[in-house]
Amino acid sequence: MALSPEIEKLREGDEQTFRKLIGQFRDRVFNTAIGMLQHQENAEDVTQEVFMEVFRSAGRFRGDCSLSTWIYRITVQKSLEHIRSGQRKKRNGFNFSLFGKENQVEIAAEAPFYHPGIQLENRERAAILFKAIAKLPVSQQTAFVLHKVEGLSQAEIAEIMNGTVSSVESLIVRARQRLRELLGDYYEKNEK
Repeated sequence: MALSPEIEKLREGDEQTFRKLIGQFRDRVFNTAIGMLQHQENAEDVTQEVFMEVFRSAGRFRGDCSLSTWIYRITVQKSLEHIRSGQRKKRNGFNFSLFGKENQVEIAAEAPFYHPGIQLENRERAAILFKAIAKLPVSQQTAFVLHKVEGLSQAEIAEIMNGTVSSVESLIVRARQRLRELLGDYYEKNEK
């Protein structure tokens, strides 16, 4: 597969092409990272790490997937590394359970997470949703965020996650089921 002239320039370390790439993908990388990490500063750190990795490893990009898929893969990988290493910044404040002991979702009393793309009138519900998303297994969380937050198709997600469309579909279905369990009581009490 022949690489585009833009990719060739990127592989050669052309700074102007790299800046253009950052402008083209910065928001997508940040949105994916913040959807997974649920902390703005951590998402900013991961966004920077992603583009440093893209620049460092551009010479190894083989073109066996699209450039956007490759960048999403790096974003997911860096976000997961950040989660695994325990680098999440701790927020001040006390936590309380929203749903009781069986279906607990911890909510920070101070400085809740608000996704920057959520409209003001939906922020409280979105914060509760993102706390529930954080309780999902990593594979379900990744598939759900890429599908619902980033709006990617199941085929695109399968390519990013190196899986099949049916496995992604299954992850999303299980994520929805678990979120219904976690959020059912809240919506029953507060959304009447």
